[in-house]
Amino acid sequence: MNAPLALVLASASPARLGVLRTAGLDPHVLVSGVDEDALLDGLRSSPEQVRVQALADAKADDVAARLTEPTPAVVIGCDSMLLIDGELQGKPADAEQARARWRQMAGRDGILLTGHAVRRVVGGRVVGAAGAVGSTVVRMGRPSEAELDAYLATGEPLRVAGALTIDGFGGWFVDGIDGDAGNVLGISLPLTRQLLAQVGVPVTDLWRRPDQRATEHSP
Repeated sequence: MNAPLALVLASASPARLGVLRTAGLDPHVLVSGVDEDALLDGLRSSPEQVRVQALADAKADDVAARLTEPTPAVVIGCDSMLLIDGELQGKPADAEQARARWRQMAGRDGILLTGHAVRRVVGGRVVGAAGAVGSTVVRMGRPSEAELDAYLATGEPLRVAGALTIDGFGGWFVDGIDGDAGNVLGISLPLTRQLLAQVGVPVTDLWRRPDQRATEHSP
């Protein structure tokens, strides 16, 4: 590919942005306007992975449709949800819901599903599309009531799928994971590399130049 590529992350997630920046990318952030609740309501009878992937696809498609500049671009959209007891859990609505979820899943295993969608856009038109769901087993610890109170007071559980994360306060209460840690943070680098290749974009074409990395400050 001769023309420079713009990389766009269709997500407001600081964790996803941090993973990509740490891995040598510097995406623009353009948050989608997708109504997630309405989309999920229409997919209630669909398998869990289909629902998670549909959210990622919708976000990537929404942002891709807004790219009208001639500069070629790649859009990455993701959505993460925790599967436990056959129920998909996104971000809790409030602290009490987060508390109830932690009481339900403490000491158990959940599956963190992250849908990934990649769109290659040229001249305002999508010319390549790929998507797949990453899956990681998360083994939850058993926080005490005092620890759970303190965790809820940080506000972090309200900002993450399933009311947990491994790169913040919640990392103290996760006993381990089986699979890709990046997937738990919201984006799997190996899976994203494979999807980029499917639309004809080597991930190395998106890396920042060495001189850019040397002069950058950490976010």
